[in-house]
Amino acid sequence: MAATHSSAFLALVNAARGRIKEINSPQLVEILQKHPQAAVIDTREESEFAAGHVKGAEWIGKGVIERDIEAKHPDKSEPLYLYCGGGFRSALAADALQNMGYTRVYSVDGGWRVLKDLLPTE
Repeated sequence: MAATHSSAFLALVNAARGRIKEINSPQLVEILQKHPQAAVIDTREESEFAAGHVKGAEWIGKGVIERDIEAKHPDKSEPLYLYCGGGFRSALAADALQNMGYTRVYSVDGGWRVLKDLLPTE
């Protein structure tokens, strides 16, 4: 069941979407076919990640991504593909990473809801 989001939250997400780069879920499939070692980051809660995630994805939740990203991905020009449940939290996380100087961050619109049917999962 889809979550009902407040208008203030949606406004925040839409503002972030105006500043970030987004790709759709099928585009991520194409990218991973060409670059299987691409950095795919699941920004959902740790319990959501544990229940299932894209095979090979790394968990760095939205709540800790700003704190942990530089230790795990110090190259700020490395392409990073962020997903969440549907593309809202990953958009906010991408916006934050761009503010930290990351230049090739992409939020995956559709997120886990779509990716679980397109890519192998764990």
